[in-house]
Amino acid sequence: MEFKGAMGGIYRLTEWITRLAATNLLWAICSSPFLFFLIMKLLVMQQNLANESLQMNWAIAIVAPLTLFPATSALFTVVRKWNMGDTDVPIFRTFFVGYKENYKQSLIGGIFYTLLFAIMYLDYTVYMTQFKNMQLVGIIMLVLLLLLFVSLFNFFSMVVHYHMSIGLIIKNAVLLTLIRPFRVFSTLLGSGLLFYIGFRYPVLFIFFIISIVAWFAFFNFYATFNKMQEQMEKMQLKKEEEEAAQAAEQAGESVETKEAAEPSEVKPSDEKQDNLQK
Repeated sequence: MEFKGAMGGIYRLTEWITRLAATNLLWAICSSPFLFFLIMKLLVMQQNLANESLQMNWAIAIVAPLTLFPATSALFTVVRKWNMGDTDVPIFRTFFVGYKENYKQSLIGGIFYTLLFAIMYLDYTVYMTQFKNMQLVGIIMLVLLLLLFVSLFNFFSMVVHYHMSIGLIIKNAVLLTLIRPFRVFSTLLGSGLLFYIGFRYPVLFIFFIISIVAWFAFFNFYATFNKMQEQMEKMQLKKEEEEAAQAAEQAGESVETKEAAEPSEVKPSDEKQDNLQK
């Protein structure tokens, strides 16, 4: 049954609210070990407990590749379907199929990104707190951390959209982040705004924020993918046209050469024809 008018708009709105909330809840459940240690980290930071804070850092680094990254890949599996027009996809089944299929690549990528984040965050902290005369290096590290954060969105989008090795996925995710600065800025701005709203109303993190961020990130990635594919098709078409024109030109030259090489046939005169007949 399809509603029209205002009722149809309200029905579609409630459908999307249900989709976003269900997907976000599945992500939160599968990421619960990471979220637990993250909340504990925030609590011990408020109490200025240095040793406990360091222990939480280790716990977060260990559980992130095991739980957060596979759950986020599963989330991107669902939002990919939405962005490609399949809005009625079964959420529960699609989520866990994506979780299972992409677990290995998500785990390896999670280890790589976690190590990079840890090293760069440590460098940023040291340069900003210990070396006051080298804070410029700390600012550069902060910019690199933001770029690395945005490349995560491209990483998850590529994991669920392409069939390629994990090395190529990480490489292309970083390259795509660097060569598309406008998309980087829009993704960063949109995500920052959504996270700001989430920090103002923390309950939204459980139901909506993460799934909306994932949808927006894949939307940006998919738009970039389509644009690059269109450019490649135009380049390929132009190349084929140039090759066809070159082949036609070469064929014309070969015909002219052949005609020039053939001796012209000289017909005898009528008098010679008579003499020959005699």
